[in-house]
Amino acid sequence: MHQKLFSHPELLQEQLQAFMDEHIYPNEERYHHQLNSLPNRFTTVPLMEELKAKAREAGLWNMFMPADHGGLTNVQYAPLAEMMGRVMWSPEAFNCNAPDTGNMEVFMKYGTPEQQERWLKPLLAGEIRSSYCMTEPDVASSDATNVQTSILRDGDDYVINGRKWFITNAMYERCAIFIVMGKSDPNNPNRHIQQTQILVPKHTPGVNIIRPLTTLGYDDAPIGHAEVVFDNVRVPAENILLGEGRGFEIAQGRLGPGRLHHCMRLIGCAQRALEYACRRAVSRSTFGRKLAEHQSVREDIAKCFAEIEQARLLTMKTAQRMDEVGAKNAKDFIAATKITVPLMAQTVIDRCMQIHGAGGLTNDYFMAEAFNYARWCRQADGPDQVHMMALGKEIIARYAD
Repeated sequence: MHQKLFSHPELLQEQLQAFMDEHIYPNEERYHHQLNSLPNRFTTVPLMEELKAKAREAGLWNMFMPADHGGLTNVQYAPLAEMMGRVMWSPEAFNCNAPDTGNMEVFMKYGTPEQQERWLKPLLAGEIRSSYCMTEPDVASSDATNVQTSILRDGDDYVINGRKWFITNAMYERCAIFIVMGKSDPNNPNRHIQQTQILVPKHTPGVNIIRPLTTLGYDDAPIGHAEVVFDNVRVPAENILLGEGRGFEIAQGRLGPGRLHHCMRLIGCAQRALEYACRRAVSRSTFGRKLAEHQSVREDIAKCFAEIEQARLLTMKTAQRMDEVGAKNAKDFIAATKITVPLMAQTVIDRCMQIHGAGGLTNDYFMAEAFNYARWCRQADGPDQVHMMALGKEIIARYAD
């Protein structure tokens, strides 16, 4: 797993761009047609399997793999993630979709050889999908130490009880494994070692998929987000990750790179929306002149361009910082990026939707779904307020003296 995966990373941008132009953009309508024709929207879209085979053949596979496992640096991966982010469903074609990328990194960093053999290998091959079960409906999950799901030892097993929601991938028929975070030592005075993470195969007795959830009306099929109840779910003790009390540590190690990947993809969404708005502005006329000749439209376009470039530079600086000192020591830049980029993308896409008139609100264009993605990214992997609170505390301590 540590062999060099990409012999010429500098060429990957050209190769990925060519693949997007040849296989992804021309198939956007076909993908949605196939998805909407499925009797169950959470089953595999046939086109996706065709594209996965083509991507593997082209060597555009598992590009998220970190440098210390033979893959790319964050700086090298950032522009690739931006390209994939331009089409919401395309990352899966390259086995670079969330939450599987983060879960694969968990297995790489924290999994035993047996866990890696059973779960990591088929995930790297794109044969199965996975879920990360942290958020709960009954507590404020913006504070991860609040989770109430119990993970209690019983002989040679652990027994899991609790309710989770917004569990991405859980609805997908190919999802095979859950990484579940809960409390194994709820009374420990150190709140950060009360939690444990454990592996739960999806079809274990007592795992109940209650319902698919939507965000602003989107179900994000076929991946989806589900509410899941664990009712006396019993798994063997060897399913534990790292050991009891290490759950919060694993969560912090997992979420740093994942936050940045979302931001990279969102820049792709915003950039594409800007390009659409420019084309729209020269193709429509109001009050005797092109939209592009109206001052208000030009101002919106100018602001979009400036804000995207600022966000892209911050994201690239964060990627470079992570490459130099690691995610833990780059947490200030990761927080700044996570605060900035989803809100930027939401704002930019909103302006571009406005330039498209009522059509911008429909699924005739990609922007409404991209707006939804940007909006829920302001909650996912920690809401804006938590990142601002943590970053503000750190910056005050840094400069107060």
